[in-house]
Amino acid sequence: MTIVAAVFVTVYYLAAMQQESLDALSGPGALPPWQVPAGAAGGALALIGGGSLFKVGALRLGGGRGVAEGLGGRRLVRDTTTDPAERRLLNVVDEMAIASGTPAPPVYLIDDKSVNAFAAGYSPSDAVLGVTRGCVQSLSRDELQGVIAHEFSHILNGDMRMSIRLIGVLHGILLLGLIGRLLLRLVFNTSHHYDSRQSGSDGSGKGGSGVLALLAIAVALLVIGSIGSLFGGLIKAAVSRQREFLADASAVQFTRNPGGIAGALKRIMASVTGSKLSHPRAAELSHMYFSQGVWEGFTSLMATHPPLEDRIRAIEPSWDGSLPSPLVGGVADIGEGVGFAPAPSSDAEVSVESVDNAVDQIGDPLEAHRLYAAELIASIPASVRTAAGDPGGARAVVYGLLLDASPDVRSRQRETLYETADARVVASLFGRLVDDIDGLDARLRLPLIDLSLPSLAAMSFPQYQRFCRSFRALVLADERLTLFEWTLSQVLLRHLRPHFERVRSPRVQYKTLYPLSQECGVLLSALAYACGEEGDAVKGYAAGRDDILREAPAELLSRKACGLDALRPALDKLALAGERHRGRVIDAAAAVICADRHVAVAEAELLRGISDLLDCPMPPLLPGQRLAAS
Repeated sequence: MTIVAAVFVTVYYLAAMQQESLDALSGPGALPPWQVPAGAAGGALALIGGGSLFKVGALRLGGGRGVAEGLGGRRLVRDTTTDPAERRLLNVVDEMAIASGTPAPPVYLIDDKSVNAFAAGYSPSDAVLGVTRGCVQSLSRDELQGVIAHEFSHILNGDMRMSIRLIGVLHGILLLGLIGRLLLRLVFNTSHHYDSRQSGSDGSGKGGSGVLALLAIAVALLVIGSIGSLFGGLIKAAVSRQREFLADASAVQFTRNPGGIAGALKRIMASVTGSKLSHPRAAELSHMYFSQGVWEGFTSLMATHPPLEDRIRAIEPSWDGSLPSPLVGGVADIGEGVGFAPAPSSDAEVSVESVDNAVDQIGDPLEAHRLYAAELIASIPASVRTAAGDPGGARAVVYGLLLDASPDVRSRQRETLYETADARVVASLFGRLVDDIDGLDARLRLPLIDLSLPSLAAMSFPQYQRFCRSFRALVLADERLTLFEWTLSQVLLRHLRPHFERVRSPRVQYKTLYPLSQECGVLLSALAYACGEEGDAVKGYAAGRDDILREAPAELLSRKACGLDALRPALDKLALAGERHRGRVIDAAAAVICADRHVAVAEAELLRGISDLLDCPMPPLLPGQRLAAS
């Protein structure tokens, strides 16, 4: 608004100075001095708003992928990636994704020698990670882990959406300066033409006055746009610097290894190229990088990141200023474990304390979750893990996760797949994957969906359309679809759609849960029936409703009233509540599941799936008391 006011005042005085010319054009008193500046101010407001909306819309349409490709990024696909350093990067990203309860984001390699990275997108569903080649080749595994943990913090804390909005606002302000430059060029062209025709005149006529007025407006717009961009850049830098400190702290908590992220920052200081990117569009996204990606000017006022020394000392207060020497021959610890950990026992239960801990750690995972995620990934059979890294194999994995245990139902599903799905995908599923998928523990199913999403996102649009048709036919062929299986399917579609369809980003529409009373009842009732018999369902519903979510109906709903047809729209509406209220819904859901003090693995994973659908990603639920021990 300050910029709009500046335009009004400037044009007001210019109009007053040129009132004689305006009267000559429109008649005396036809245009009072306030009409022209009011129109100019309105035009400036429309220009800034329209330019910002256009830029944000363009970024939203391309999603995180558009940002990464705009910097020349090349997507890394596990099935075709042979470089050990690149595979190590993908492994680290997978561990962090499973540990935080979010889909594994697609990873783009930026062919730049600098050490830098960024996360881009509107939500975890369309987020991508961009990592420079210098980052992949110059950092140890612990240091790379610290960088990736830092970027996951931005994903979990909503920093990506704020960053894209900042880009849009600054773009709108920049348009004022751009129009000022265009007007200035027009003035010079007009002045030259006028001088050539009026070479014998003194230039004091109406044409000369009009040129002078246009020149004054052009200079004013140029100055106002430049000042607006300056202050906008200062605001962007101040906000970004604060978020970087918070992301560093989250990365330390996530990895429980201060030396990892601190070591990465030290290597940037010790590197010849540092973190400065050479791409022409690097400045536009400067506030999204792990470290300062462009020249910050002669002062640090426009720096989007705190000084490296300050970030290192915030992590290691006793740092003596020494820097590491470059790794000889590139990355020194490129090796990855090739053995497989034993699969978790399917008979094990998850403790109530672990459920409570996981709920408390939503959006804020710890090292224990990362270590457990690494064990989960290692326990996935090699054939399934390899298939999940390929678009065709990932489709086969998803189909396999939806196969029913009943031979009759499975036979119908098999016929359905041969009729609707790609023949090679179906042959791969039933030829070499089905037995391994059948033997998966329940706690591996949701992580496997998360690991398959980057490969599924790499499908072509016709492949995506065929996959959706086959997916729906497969679900309909399974006449005994459980709530857990249904939740898996909804999580998959929720995160896959933004890559192929125009999906509107969810916005908070409900400030309280009172308008969502029926939806709360549908969710708690569905969970109560899924986790207990009729009598236990009543107790479970009461545990969630009476103690936490009193907005829900007083009595347990009938099974018909909380079926899957009612649950889908209920979750869609609950996802539009404020973050604090969604947290209360998850607390109540956890209370329902824990009411009998026995939490099966499938029930725990069901809670995680519901949390994902409510846009509150939950870390994996640790068996026993590992969280407290860590």
